[in-house]
Amino acid sequence: MKDQAPKLPDRVAVVVVGGGIIGVSAAYFLAKRGVPVLLLEKGRLAGEQSSRNWGFVRQQGRDPAELPTIIESLRIWRGLEAEIGESVGFKQAGVLYLAESEETEHRFATWLDLARQYQLDTRMLSAEEARAALPETTGRWRSALTTPSDARAEPSMAVPALARAARRLGADIREGCAVRGLDLAGGQVAGVLTEAGRVACDTVLVAAGAWSGVFCARHGIPLPQLKVRGSVFRTGPAPLITDRAVWSMEVAFRRRADGGYTVAHGGVTDHPVTPATFRYMRRFWPSFRAERKRLQIRLDRRFWDELTMPRRWAMDRESPFESVRTLDPAPNGKVLAQARANLVRLFPQLKDITIAEQWAGMIDVTPDAVPVIGPVAQRPGLYVATGFSGHGFGIGPGAGKLAADLASGSPTTVDPSPFRLERFA
Repeated sequence: MKDQAPKLPDRVAVVVVGGGIIGVSAAYFLAKRGVPVLLLEKGRLAGEQSSRNWGFVRQQGRDPAELPTIIESLRIWRGLEAEIGESVGFKQAGVLYLAESEETEHRFATWLDLARQYQLDTRMLSAEEARAALPETTGRWRSALTTPSDARAEPSMAVPALARAARRLGADIREGCAVRGLDLAGGQVAGVLTEAGRVACDTVLVAAGAWSGVFCARHGIPLPQLKVRGSVFRTGPAPLITDRAVWSMEVAFRRRADGGYTVAHGGVTDHPVTPATFRYMRRFWPSFRAERKRLQIRLDRRFWDELTMPRRWAMDRESPFESVRTLDPAPNGKVLAQARANLVRLFPQLKDITIAEQWAGMIDVTPDAVPVIGPVAQRPGLYVATGFSGHGFGIGPGAGKLAADLASGSPTTVDPSPFRLERFA
């Protein structure tokens, strides 16, 4: 897909690489404060994980490092539709996590202590209260954790709507235009080199999701990041179970604006083994041990695809970003079949659901499952916002605003230090 817009501008203040929820949010906030910004997306806006996620907008269960940013993000979500004049499918209906084991219940109770520190409206539900929240279920849970102020939104609606709003504010947003790399002068950012030519700038923000590590590696910047595959399906219109977004180890689901559900397995994700798996094995080992019950390790053709992908390329030649415009993995059919079976077993009133569509997305993860947002010390003028580890959609507007603040030298609303890249040095 080639953008039909005219020639790229000769110079802008900031170039954003990547058109997902983070990059588009950053472009929106930069344009809102009058910063000349150009966003370049190699494929289409929200073509990868930003349109393939569950659609949860949650504070609940977050790492402590993320809580101030998700609180700010939820504030933005609440006013976003009025601000941009378009629907993003936002509904503040709460999130419900179900505990089927003593271990999970203990984890919820521990997180509740953290929620109290931030004065969230989170509370534990007893087994009877959990049953009352889902009155027609056959499930039997020990307890549940709920945050009524949490919400949901429609991934396929949110990013395009936000991009249109950013354009109205003056942001230049192009699809089908890959950034091949940085143009450096004396080690500092002087611009970007794209498939359509050079653009001069003083600041580049890389918000390229699963591709961020490839981009950074081209310039000798180590960014420990791996990919996991999340498989999801959506149903046709179905009876209302609850307006809350629900998670358990057996199934996760949330009501959609079209009257169906977005559904996934709550306890299984895939990690396709790649050369990066071995490169970063030591850093990811503690995370692997913690998640080994939920993680399926797979060796498939992705290993060969990434083994043969160049780590360095000439800027006047096709880059990996042009070779693969959209990362579009096949969903794990066995995992989705199990998720559907679990959903129907737990909620028999959904026995007649139809699967309207199923898909998968590659999730960019870091060793501590906390994103990287901030400057790259060895390349002045370069910033990254990546590694959101499956938590990026809900936190997207707040994280994009933080990235925009940092890239433009503006005061930040939240402390960015927990997200610094140097923590992996």
